[in-house]
Amino acid sequence: MFGFVGDEGHDIMHFAEFGVVMMLFLIGLELQPSLLWKLRAPILGLGGLQVVISAAIITIIVLLVTSLSWQIALAIGLSLALSSTAIVLQTLNEKGLMKSTGGQNAFSVLLFQDIAVIPILAFFPLLATYEISHVSGHETHTWIDGLSIALQTLIVLGAIVAIIVLGRYFISYAFRLIAQTRLRELFTAAALLLVISITLLMTKIGLSPALGAFLAGVVLAQNEYRHELETDIEPFKGLLLGLFFMTVGASIDFDLILGDPGLIAAIVGALIVVKFLVLIFIGYAFGMRSDNNRLFAFGLASGGEFAFVLLSYALQNGVATPDVVNPVIAAVAVSMALTPLLMLLNERLIQPYFGVKESEERKSDMIDEKNEVIIAGFGRYGSTIGRFLQAKGTQATYLDMDPNNVDLLRKLGLKVFYGDASRRDLLSAAGAKDAKLLIVAVDESEKSMEIVETAQKYFPQLKIMVRARTWDDYYDMVDHGIEDVYREFSDGALRIAADALAHIGYRRNQVYRSLLKFRARDEKYLRKLSESRHEQKAFIKHGRQIIEELELMMLEDIENEAKDKDLGWDTETIKEEFAPMIKKLKEENKGKED
Repeated sequence: MFGFVGDEGHDIMHFAEFGVVMMLFLIGLELQPSLLWKLRAPILGLGGLQVVISAAIITIIVLLVTSLSWQIALAIGLSLALSSTAIVLQTLNEKGLMKSTGGQNAFSVLLFQDIAVIPILAFFPLLATYEISHVSGHETHTWIDGLSIALQTLIVLGAIVAIIVLGRYFISYAFRLIAQTRLRELFTAAALLLVISITLLMTKIGLSPALGAFLAGVVLAQNEYRHELETDIEPFKGLLLGLFFMTVGASIDFDLILGDPGLIAAIVGALIVVKFLVLIFIGYAFGMRSDNNRLFAFGLASGGEFAFVLLSYALQNGVATPDVVNPVIAAVAVSMALTPLLMLLNERLIQPYFGVKESEERKSDMIDEKNEVIIAGFGRYGSTIGRFLQAKGTQATYLDMDPNNVDLLRKLGLKVFYGDASRRDLLSAAGAKDAKLLIVAVDESEKSMEIVETAQKYFPQLKIMVRARTWDDYYDMVDHGIEDVYREFSDGALRIAADALAHIGYRRNQVYRSLLKFRARDEKYLRKLSESRHEQKAFIKHGRQIIEELELMMLEDIENEAKDKDLGWDTETIKEEFAPMIKKLKEENKGKED
């Protein structure tokens, strides 16, 4: 409006967009490949449905209320179906909602949207109906311009493979050498060089720099220096994101808005209402509760920064004209500015009256004892472990982050401390520096992983034992080098199987011996199976081999028991079977004595 930041913000918009690139790189660093695989359903399901349904409804509305062609309407629908990655994720992180179900699903949808930009850009030239317009400041020349489609595809795939291979092998080695110099500035410079190089490479091959940075972050998620990378890049990300938000505001054409405020308000209102209803519907279809579903819908209801890219690209390729594109761009900018307000509206006005009432955040307890054993998570699983240890005279420090559970356990006479065991300061206060053993028995898989990572990084002398609720949890813990991983339902299932065999006539001694062998072999095979779990064919092949080997082992046990009768001795069972005979003999002997 005042011209302080250049021509409608375009002069610094490309520089400011680098903040979004850095943010996606940092998000990628937080995502283990296994976690990304777990999110495949919401990424493809939620994300795919949201983009397709929103784009279809917006396209139909444009066709009904205007005289525009279907090509322009479709281009507008696809552009407005996307949401703001930068604003939504930053707001969720600031409010601590990123780990919630609504936050995770919002991230999945945003990730799909970022990926979807690439095929949409490729599709737009097919919608061209006007003479191509060359807009100053928006032309981008790449290395693959003028090449055949096949060659362009090979170059793009080659660049992606290069990022994955270099990130997996070379970059880890390079950062290890840099770390040995103990020059923090050099490490920071290397981190920035990495992100800038990826951004330039993606730009030069015609791909989204944000997507490339995210991919690099995922590749480096298992790098030993990922925490240092996060620390070094975080300040630059915050500065550039702030600049990005400023340029978004500066790009709003106030003359256009003031010239026809009714049109802009109608576009903004229709956009938010349509996307909100679509998101609410999809959220309920995927089983989200009302609180998380509202967070999900309010966060993604507005337009996004990629709409600027797509609409400008539509203008360049003759899909639409400036008189159509400019009002839509202005409406997107206004809707983006409303995103934090919509989330604040949900938080302050809707959540308190219609949401689930939760107690105020409680501060961690002061821990006044230190023991050799720390148990994180004192629910139905951890309390069984703790009570058994206590019965054997071993005291442990019990930590739990459910305030209601802590209060209940204290009423029962158990000394349990409230706090999040994934925090370094809490583990330190619990005596982790001097303790010998940490038992992780919390319910949430992600929280278990956070606790393990914190303990491994800051208290490496601790022996860690972890509860695993699923096979994926088990595999993830094995990947993190945890030797003592215990599947939650494994022992209970084996006990039922053993009792079942005893009830149908097998000797308990034989069954117990077989159970121990089966459990040891099963544990060994499962660790081998974890190595091939990402390749479905190899996983199925190894799984079949394991099942066959376990069956052969059990058959051999049966044959051995048949050969060696001594293996079948079970004094308790024998006593039960011969009790009537012994009683009869005693009665007969007593009669003879009389």
